[in-house]
Amino acid sequence: MPATNKPIRYRQIHLDFHTSEHIPGIGAQFDPDQFVGTLKAANVDSITIFAKCHHGWSYYPTKVGAPHPNLARPDLMGDMIKALSAADIEAPIYISVQWDERNARLHPEWRVRAASKSRFDPAQLQAGWHTLCLNHKAYRDELLEHAREVVRNYDTPGLFFDIVLATDCVCQECLDSMASHGLDPTKAEDRLTNDEWVNEVFRTEMTAALHAEFPGLRIFYNCGHIHKQGRKRFAPYTHLELESLPTGGWGYDHFPSSARYAATLGLDFLAHTGKFHLSWGEFGGFKHPDALEYEAAQMAALGSKCLVGDQLHPNGAINPDTYASIAPAYARIAKLEPFLDGARQHSQVAILSSEYFHHAGDRNSAADNGAAQMLLELKVPYDVIDGTSDFSPYEVIILPDDIPADAATAAQLKAFVAKGGSLILSGNSMLGSDGRFALDTGVRSTGPVSFTPSYIGAAKGLDPAMTASPFVVYGTAQQIVAEGAEVLADVVPPYFNRTYAHFSSHAHAPDDTDAAPLGAAVTLSGRIGYIAYPLFTIYHNVGQPLYRQVFRGLLNRLLPKPMLSTDLPSSGRATMTHQAERNRHIVHLLYGPPQVRGKSVPQGESTRVMEMIEDIPAIGPVSASVRLPSPPKRAYEAVSGKDLEVRDLGDGTYGVTLDRLRIHAAIVFEHA
Repeated sequence: MPATNKPIRYRQIHLDFHTSEHIPGIGAQFDPDQFVGTLKAANVDSITIFAKCHHGWSYYPTKVGAPHPNLARPDLMGDMIKALSAADIEAPIYISVQWDERNARLHPEWRVRAASKSRFDPAQLQAGWHTLCLNHKAYRDELLEHAREVVRNYDTPGLFFDIVLATDCVCQECLDSMASHGLDPTKAEDRLTNDEWVNEVFRTEMTAALHAEFPGLRIFYNCGHIHKQGRKRFAPYTHLELESLPTGGWGYDHFPSSARYAATLGLDFLAHTGKFHLSWGEFGGFKHPDALEYEAAQMAALGSKCLVGDQLHPNGAINPDTYASIAPAYARIAKLEPFLDGARQHSQVAILSSEYFHHAGDRNSAADNGAAQMLLELKVPYDVIDGTSDFSPYEVIILPDDIPADAATAAQLKAFVAKGGSLILSGNSMLGSDGRFALDTGVRSTGPVSFTPSYIGAAKGLDPAMTASPFVVYGTAQQIVAEGAEVLADVVPPYFNRTYAHFSSHAHAPDDTDAAPLGAAVTLSGRIGYIAYPLFTIYHNVGQPLYRQVFRGLLNRLLPKPMLSTDLPSSGRATMTHQAERNRHIVHLLYGPPQVRGKSVPQGESTRVMEMIEDIPAIGPVSASVRLPSPPKRAYEAVSGKDLEVRDLGDGTYGVTLDRLRIHAAIVFEHA
């Protein structure tokens, strides 16, 4: 039976075990004492273990599914749970949902039939998971009985349901449900709507049935990303688990944005990284311990519990090298836990998510990601919010590139500004088809400029890092007429667009020094700043630091009193949390710059680059200043306990300096 009302633990492992029926001796070398001893030595206090894997096999004597035909221990899962329970290590249980190769063979009618070429519908002779569609009630019923069987018979705090996906399915059941809902299966957006409906039926039915019998059971449904679609989507969840393997295709900037959205939803959450060099399922791949220490520290700094993914060898022997690499990260987290419980991040700034408005089906919203990347590099703590969120906690809200000008959102934003809030818009955000903005921006658009790329010519004083000469912007601006707004930069044209008929030099034509500006590039009207380019998407794609300085110039005008400042380099990270019950603030400083090491990593039918972290150097001295409600009585570094001298900088701001920073420091400001 499940444990109830216990907080999620901080130092977790997710143990995959996807084992083919063609491998003998499954679990033959499992040693309970070695298993638990290795976890204890690595400071692990929770591990998600497996009931049913992607191959469709179970690892206990199931009457619903089928035990793995080569199990050397008839109740491998039960033996694990018994040993873990005796050592006070929690054991959530894993059930694979839409990837079940056994059922795909037994019930081909349950398989997804994708409308377009898709990894969810591989060819019959292709090595890959053949995905099952949850629109088949018989399969949903089987999954429910599988879950009930596990929880009735084993001591577990919760279930992790993996692979609940939007698959672009047009099997007969999906065609029928689309017809009944008035959806057109030839339209991708309607197929996505149907996929989401099917998954919502599954999640809602499953949680209701399980909680009717097991009220305290933790339940999570994994799809590889926490979609920014509002709190209602997460009603069937008891907590969130943020899958974000930096080396596995997510990159090092995905998790911070995902965490800062999850933190607004009112649910406890934990993060998934991996011990793998690349991604899930990699045997013999080991991530550098420095990377794991950095990743775990960043999770803690952003309010998340920690989890590292591993995969057990089919023989059942736990890998000591894996846990030797995890141990330093979790030793740090164990020391930090008193400074993490109940801590809430202070964020003056929020990103209003583009993904929410456009119902993006994946984790790659370039507008959101570019805005988050800029704020990370500027060390500005931020949250990510959606259209259902409370705007009132923030001083500045960013509308990146393509937030639609709908009446409800405009009304929310007008009320926010009326109460003293500030906005930064870019590109098409809040722009109507008539060229007018739905907010009082003091500008209007006459349509896109006719040159791509073009140049920004910044007025003196926009930002100290601005060049005196125009700089190129690799995107298309709106042609903006100022109607009362202050113009802080202009759009400067090139001589011409590059075509076969006229081109100059190797790339785009230079700026036309004699031509008049094409309109305003950056404006400020009261508390609303506007950038005529989709600058956040462009920055995500190109990474030109001058684009970030354009944004910084506006932000500094609208947020003149930041609560946190630091001289960390742009690859450093900084957050600030408040433990109200303990009357203290904590500043987390991190430094672990990723490098592109893998330049042609296979991914599907293409390749990608891979960021990784290795041998992080120490830097210093590093200074930070914070605005606090009262003078601190003491400041010290949390892990070492070393006291720090506090400088009163005036106006409620206090500064400290670390002589040395390696990977992470948590600076505690205690109040009387």
